Amino acid sequence: MRLLIVEDERRLARSLAKGLRAQGFAVDVVHDGREGLHRAREGDYDLIVLDIMLPGMNGYHVCGALRAAGSDVPILMLTAKDGEYDEAEGLDTGADDYLTKPFSYVVLVARVRALLRRRGAGTSPVVRVGELSVDRGARRVERGGGEIALTAKEFSVLEQLALRPGDVVSKAEILEHVWDFAYDGDPNIVEVYISALRRKLGAGLIETVRGAGYRLRG
Repeated sequence: MRLLIVEDERRLARSLAKGLRAQGFAVDVVHDGREGLHRAREGDYDLIVLDIMLPGMNGYHVCGALRAAGSDVPILMLTAKDGEYDEAEGLDTGADDYLTKPFSYVVLVARVRALLRRRGAGTSPVVRVGELSVDRGARRVERGGGEIALTAKEFSVLEQLALRPGDVVSKAEILEHVWDFAYDGDPNIVEVYISALRRKLGAGLIETVRGAGYRLRG
């Protein structure tokens, strides 16, 4: 899952990004409303954490512009304000949820996960491919009835393959959804995690399609 944080309090933004990355999310961060709107329009995000009081363009206008353009990406609004009017205005512009600062990080993560589940309503959080079971809600993986311990990044890579069983998923697609926009390291990092998954899940489960990407076999 790829998230965008639009927050001008840089320390808070860094803290949120660090925590969410530790949870297995790919996270991009911008500190200006206009840049946030541009990035949201150009990127393929699963959720946006959007502050209201932003330089350049406030969160209400960013949210309204995205909804006017037809975007249905879930938006969690953050604000230092406190009042029913502010909450109503945020929700009226198309936000999906609202959190007033200061807030608990645990609560924010719970809200993020709830919005992501809501977006996937009607779709089971458990993906099964042959003997492999990937529980996206509990972030648990089982094969043949036994649980397999994965790191957050290993789970996220496997999740991208499990969501498209039998299809070829390119290295670029995995990088886009598992690592953040600012990642400029070696793209072969994907191969490192694929190798780790093969050691844990079995060598024959993930097939390399030369020049194209990887495919999860049933």
